Amino acid sequence: MSARLGSRRDRPPMELQPIRYEVDGRAFTGLLADGSGGERAAGVLVAHEGAGLNAHIEDVLARLAELGHVAFALDLFGGRDLPLEEAKAIVRALRADRAALRRHGRAALARLAAWPSVDPRRLAAIGFCFGGMAVLELARGGAELACVVGFHPGLDDEPSPEARAIRGKVLVCCGSEDPVVTAPQRAAFAAEMTAAGVDWQMLLLGGVGHSFTNPGIDAFGYPGFAFDARADRRAWHAMLELFDEHL
Repeated sequence: MSARLGSRRDRPPMELQPIRYEVDGRAFTGLLADGSGGERAAGVLVAHEGAGLNAHIEDVLARLAELGHVAFALDLFGGRDLPLEEAKAIVRALRADRAALRRHGRAALARLAAWPSVDPRRLAAIGFCFGGMAVLELARGGAELACVVGFHPGLDDEPSPEARAIRGKVLVCCGSEDPVVTAPQRAAFAAEMTAAGVDWQMLLLGGVGHSFTNPGIDAFGYPGFAFDARADRRAWHAMLELFDEHL
């Protein structure tokens, strides 16, 4: 299976560059993979899960760079490898303070857009789990994004009127058996996007739980959380189809 369809085949290590930027006067360090070959290329912002900049996110960066994009993973934890409970506390705080979450996204997106080989007219943002919520919030804040993709993203119980500020196309990929992203939340999201006139789609994967894109999730043994290679391929392919049309 080709990288175009989302394979995780063995590959030489992709060089990931640590890139410093600031949010509210604090230093953060994201990771960048430049697959542009020196030509102007689309830039893809990647927002990590609650576990931070782990091997899963590094693999995503490499896969995007192989396709010729410049991919930049934002950093919500200040460049630190945090204990799980401390990371969860930061995630809870950012869930409660959406303005701060948007500032994180805007600062990282600006850093990506300023990269020499990035075409700032061709920007996308993708996120996983809490990172999916982060990129949706970035879009609700009116960011200049052609495409926004959330994989098993955090969704809300009630629609938000701020969705009217979304400029790009939106795709969310969810599992039908996800204990975190529930059916009422999916329905609220659909109502929100439709009311706002957003060009949106939802890929609902039958029999699939949470964190289905992350091969490392099974080690934690969380009920309802499991990697699903087929669902991962299908969701990745749906993202690339969106990119092909609009990025």
